[in-house]
Amino acid sequence: MIIETFPVGPLQCNCTILGDEASHEAMVIDPGGDPGQIIARLEACGLTLKQIVCTHTHIDHVSAIFELQQHTGATAAIHRADLFLFEHLDVQAQWLRLENPTKGSIDSYLNDGQAVSCSGVELGVIHTPGHTPGSTSFLLNGDRGVLFAGDTLFMNGIGRTDLWGGSQPEILSSIENRLMTLDDDTIVIAGHGQATSIGHERRHNPFLR
Repeated sequence: MIIETFPVGPLQCNCTILGDEASHEAMVIDPGGDPGQIIARLEACGLTLKQIVCTHTHIDHVSAIFELQQHTGATAAIHRADLFLFEHLDVQAQWLRLENPTKGSIDSYLNDGQAVSCSGVELGVIHTPGHTPGSTSFLLNGDRGVLFAGDTLFMNGIGRTDLWGGSQPEILSSIENRLMTLDDDTIVIAGHGQATSIGHERRHNPFLR
């Protein structure tokens, strides 16, 4: 399994490439900008992008969807509850004083408990609302699970809830009832910043005490 996580875009969203070394098919999580960099990394690994999935649809997590789809023909999926945010990328861009990206196409919707996959790569879908209504975390199972938590859970912190559609009671419920049920050694790749683990957050996150 090829796993590469790197920051993209002006807000340094963590974008992840997941690729299968046998099929050479790949999935990208949260292509928030710098499409040329994402494409170059896919090509360097000899991977063909098949699926794009987004933890939520704030502009800094979805801005490169269009360019990736134009280059690769990949499909994209979000949670339906976040479609209204995706449809208002122009408003988000204006608020953050960013360039308004060309919107890609959303081909399907993520549902809690389902799996999304390409050949050799499969992610479990966990609906974790609070940062946005459709915020979703993705679980990659293996010897040690890897959780892609988007902007729901950070090292020693949680996502903002003062933005459009945010809710602090919901995000705390999502973390405590959906994410803290995972094993302590589950690695957490947050939407921004450094990685952490479920065990570290259980012991040290001040929002969860």
